[in-house]
Amino acid sequence: MKIAIDVSQTVYGGGVAVYTRNLVETLLSIDKKNHYRFFFSSLRRNFRDAKIKIGEKNLEVKIFKIPATALDFFWNGLHIWPVEKFVGEVDIFHASDWTQPPAKKAKLVTTIHDLSFLKYPKTVHPKVLVVQKRRLQWVKKQTDQIIAVSEATKKEAIELLGIPAKKITVVYEALPKDVLNFASQLPVKKGFVNDCKSKFKITKPYIFAYGSRAPRKNIEKLIQAFNLVAKKIDCQLVVCGNYKTKEKLPKNVVLTGFLRRNEMLTLFSKAKVFAYPSLYEGFGLPILEAFVFGIPVVTGNCSSMAEISGKAAFLVNPKSVKSIAAGLTTALAGGKPCQEAIELGKKRLKLFSWEKAAKETLQVYKKALAGK
Repeated sequence: MKIAIDVSQTVYGGGVAVYTRNLVETLLSIDKKNHYRFFFSSLRRNFRDAKIKIGEKNLEVKIFKIPATALDFFWNGLHIWPVEKFVGEVDIFHASDWTQPPAKKAKLVTTIHDLSFLKYPKTVHPKVLVVQKRRLQWVKKQTDQIIAVSEATKKEAIELLGIPAKKITVVYEALPKDVLNFASQLPVKKGFVNDCKSKFKITKPYIFAYGSRAPRKNIEKLIQAFNLVAKKIDCQLVVCGNYKTKEKLPKNVVLTGFLRRNEMLTLFSKAKVFAYPSLYEGFGLPILEAFVFGIPVVTGNCSSMAEISGKAAFLVNPKSVKSIAAGLTTALAGGKPCQEAIELGKKRLKLFSWEKAAKETLQVYKKALAGK
């Protein structure tokens, strides 16, 4: 097969970039039979910013200086300029999470990472909402096969978009290579750990969380739950990321803001508990990060979180402050329940690998080509 893949979004960071980079690198490493062409387009970024390891003989990279807004207009809007115009004659074109081009003969494959913008439209930038709605119209009409990153996402694609179940295949994501490399080199040097803790005045056992302004991340309720827990247990809550609030924070809540990758992974790996009480996730990759670090997980009993964590996490009702607090209290207590959860988490990691994802993605390509 001649397979073209849009890798443009790898330069912008975020979950889609991590998915695309790890998938294409693994495809190239395990598949020497098929021929690959990467489509990369950015007005101001260079392909080297994608940080994709290449060098294989079965790969070509097609680079264009077309801004994302223009591609949205021509592909998602007018739906002109067949993808073959850019990558040549191919059997498969795997579209990105941003644009959905037409094709002359190529079979189209699209990955749906999540549909949060449909469930929580007021929390998404209006431009992003318009782009994604345009794109999904064409995904529904023309895509031959769709990859969903979880059963929860597949279910929502069927219910919200009306896409037939037979066109959707679930292919799980896996841990990024940098996280696996970091975990393989644990423990972190004590001096660096102390520096990270000192920088943010972390002096007690702590709960770690990823912060975001997105309401679905549920950080407000997490802080409220922590305030209940902290009355009985001497600990801190460390929230990493771009979460900000005008409300007065309870004592022992630390907002780190954005961190360098090694700082973030270090603080994560040294946490007593990982809190992830999200209302909605397409996959929930941080759950796997906690598993590899051997940290108890408290997460929501909804969306994809329960699916990904299985019985290896303490599941809570993310809409209930008391339920979140109860989960945190149990996880902080340690003992046999936590040790069992940690062991289950390590076993569960075996279900998720990029090699498995790449092989299953190749099967989706074959299915699309066969017209099934």
